[in-house]
Amino acid sequence: MANITQRNSSYLIRVSAGLDSSGKQRMKSMTWKPEQAYTPKQLEKELNKVAAAFEEKVKNGLESDNPKLTLAQFAPQYLAIKKDTLSPVTYEKYRRTLERLILPQLGHLKLNAIKPIHIQNFIKDLSQTECVYTMRNGVQRKSNKTPSASTVKRYLAIIQSIFAQAVKLDLIQTNPAKAEKLTIPKAAKAKIEIFTKQETAQMLECLENEPLQYQVLIHLAIMTGARRGELAALKFSDIDINSQKITIERAAIKIPSQPIQIKPPKDFEVRAVTIPQYLIDMIQELKAEKLHEAQKLGDMWIEGDWIFTQCNGEIMNPMTPTKWFSKFLKRYGLPHRKFHSLRHTSATLLLYGGASIKQVQGRLGHGDIETTNKYLHYIAEADSESANILQNMLITHKQTEKQAKQA
Repeated sequence: MANITQRNSSYLIRVSAGLDSSGKQRMKSMTWKPEQAYTPKQLEKELNKVAAAFEEKVKNGLESDNPKLTLAQFAPQYLAIKKDTLSPVTYEKYRRTLERLILPQLGHLKLNAIKPIHIQNFIKDLSQTECVYTMRNGVQRKSNKTPSASTVKRYLAIIQSIFAQAVKLDLIQTNPAKAEKLTIPKAAKAKIEIFTKQETAQMLECLENEPLQYQVLIHLAIMTGARRGELAALKFSDIDINSQKITIERAAIKIPSQPIQIKPPKDFEVRAVTIPQYLIDMIQELKAEKLHEAQKLGDMWIEGDWIFTQCNGEIMNPMTPTKWFSKFLKRYGLPHRKFHSLRHTSATLLLYGGASIKQVQGRLGHGDIETTNKYLHYIAEADSESANILQNMLITHKQTEKQAKQA
């Protein structure tokens, strides 16, 4: 509880900041002077409001009205606040981007002195640099190429989040990184990569020559539209043989130099997805195969009920599907697509087959239906391309007939 003492026309507000190393109470204080005339009731209300806001800042480890607080000093507090709301992978991206890109250029500036011009110059320098850090397979790598407009926008989103948090804590009045205050590079709309029906059929045919574990992995990816981490974290106990449903309730993530972690699926969207009988049979066959491997290894087998495992029964590294899939496509001369393209393929094939947008949203676990709507745009685009193909075919045929008559 804040302690308030009147001193002439101003008020001294003191709050506890915990204990120091010797066990003594640490106190933080600020002085507040009313800038206008208040009635006694208004004054009491405003004074309590100021005291409560100050107490909240001290609780978060932030000095109130500290004109000397720099972005570098605020950054650890920001990360501490965000740690519980961001996924571990996203948190690590934020931390590394702050450390390697944002703080070296803006960290020395006082938080309340940073203006849109500083952010604009950061964008300009970032867009022209020849040495940038990019994320690939969860690892941040040094790259000697100019970052794309979409990459610059991702970095800017982190800066916007930092200043939005500072505004929430009343450390600054406005967010200097708001989009309307800046000129931001235009990023080309990312095109959704999918496998066509013919390419998918060819891929599944080639898949028959591969280990059963990877056959099941790819079939499940196409049939469920599950994300890579969600697939890696599936257990045999997630399969209901009678209802032919598979429950997706967890995801595996891998951060460099850390063990594999398990977290809820993205958007916390636990869902049950129906799969065909042939896939149930494949999973049962894989379970028998895993049991045989466990018997061979004995005490060396680490039982976890995981469907996809390393050679000793431990959960499969969620990075493995990406690496294996790339080699698989290359091995059979198939068109290169990211593993995530299987998720896009699942969605588009469902929509082509007549499934509703709501059904696709449910199967893919999208928290927002707008995310699912992007596939409708792709299908409309593909339909336009089909119309152009037919038009060209008909025009060519008509021209051929005309030329034959003239001859």
